[in-house]
Amino acid sequence: MVTVTPSIDPRIADIAPGFRAISLIVEAAPLVNPQAGEAALARACRELLANDAAWAHAHLDAWAHVFRQFGARPNRTPCSAEALRKRVLKEGSLPAIDPVVDLYNAISLRYAIPVGGENFAAYVGQPRLTFADGSERFDTMKAGEPALESPEPGEVIWRDDEGVTCRRWNWRQGVRTRLGADAQQMWFILESLPAMPLHALHEAGDALREGLLQMMPEAKITAALIEA
Repeated sequence: MVTVTPSIDPRIADIAPGFRAISLIVEAAPLVNPQAGEAALARACRELLANDAAWAHAHLDAWAHVFRQFGARPNRTPCSAEALRKRVLKEGSLPAIDPVVDLYNAISLRYAIPVGGENFAAYVGQPRLTFADGSERFDTMKAGEPALESPEPGEVIWRDDEGVTCRRWNWRQGVRTRLGADAQQMWFILESLPAMPLHALHEAGDALREGLLQMMPEAKITAALIEA
């Protein structure tokens, strides 16, 4: 089983006291039921339009406050959960992309929580959450073409030894470590603040694990709670 040991810069606690996350590692297996991801996404969209968790808005407001703490403007670059939910509330649904991506997007919608999914085989070293100095490289796409950019100094980023894997904490993932159902080593991070009850965070992690096992019953999955 691959070992993933994400680390959190101690300074993160200054802007996001009480931050905690579920780190979930998956050794993939053949997809037996790939339709499970799209079905979960469609169900999550319907549920969001019909109902919502009592703490959902408070959790997203807390993320917006944290983003402002490191200079981001959440109206322009919101946390990933906020961005997904805005699309669903505007358009009524989300298109299916990939079985695994659809599944973790569904969890993000249901639980109003940023969820990142990464192809861990593409990592160089271990993931770490820290503040950018502005010299790091982030691989992305612009106008349909590969491009490199750098984060702003002081921006919160996920990175490995090669460069940035996700900008503005959980706003935009890079291309190099992008996850798809063909990946053999998967790493997921479900990120929460105290406005989300701890039991709900664990429920979200359990729901992701159950969905993955529904898709690929022979997968090996481990999960751990990490904190700032």
